[in-house]
Amino acid sequence: MRICFWGTRGSIPAPGAGTLKYGGNTCCLEIELLNGKKVVVDAGTGIRELGNSLVKNGHQQILLLITHIHWDHLQGFPFFLPAYLPDYDILVDGFPTCMKGLRFIFQNKMLDGVFPVTFEELKARITYLGNLEKGEAEYFGLRVSPIHLHHPQGGYGFRFQEGDSIVTFLTDNELVEEGWKGRELKQYVRFARGSKVLIHDAQYTYQEYQSRKGWGHSHYLTALKLAQEAEVEELVLFHHDPSRTDQELDNILAELQADSKGNPVKISVAAEGRIIQV
Repeated sequence: MRICFWGTRGSIPAPGAGTLKYGGNTCCLEIELLNGKKVVVDAGTGIRELGNSLVKNGHQQILLLITHIHWDHLQGFPFFLPAYLPDYDILVDGFPTCMKGLRFIFQNKMLDGVFPVTFEELKARITYLGNLEKGEAEYFGLRVSPIHLHHPQGGYGFRFQEGDSIVTFLTDNELVEEGWKGRELKQYVRFARGSKVLIHDAQYTYQEYQSRKGWGHSHYLTALKLAQEAEVEELVLFHHDPSRTDQELDNILAELQADSKGNPVKISVAAEGRIIQV
């Protein structure tokens, strides 16, 4: 399993001189399987460049998994080139409202004129599968397990397994000891255990989080706690705050690495273009 980051930012794109190292595009991951099949996770602004790459390399069947329908996870889809090409199959699954969200960004009944192309004018065959609503599903030999996120309006995190390789992806997830039923820290520890890589929301610092409780995002110290308790091999900090500069992310990484001495968890920061081979 090969993971490539195309968008690592949360909330809103943050282009500029201060975000060149880790990237300014919003959430989008590419998973390439051993059989060459492609899985795309979320349709933030990073999906635009990913779509160009998929077309260039001739990948005409794509599985698109949507964690939830907040704007930063959908806003790139109108610029996803495969959606405009008639020979492409886009299979969609994820949080139950995902198709509603993908349609809504093209037009809605309350406001006419949000985009010049309608969803119905897209040329690709776009099919909603709905398997993950029922639990674990398998696609192209990849086993996908969903878990509910601790996030306003809900969402899914995913555990991906191909052979013995396991990656857990939990973006937009507020880690608390006593969360909503089924969404406490201990549930996510069980879900992530056995993973080689845990990619987790770490949008806030501890100080920022104190005034943003209930917003559905974690501070990086709780992300590290989850990784340690789940005994994963590597924690990848993800969903960077739009105000977070490259230097600040470097400082956070240095702080965590210093605090976690003696613990076997490797810590890194998600960056656009970075590839993780699992």
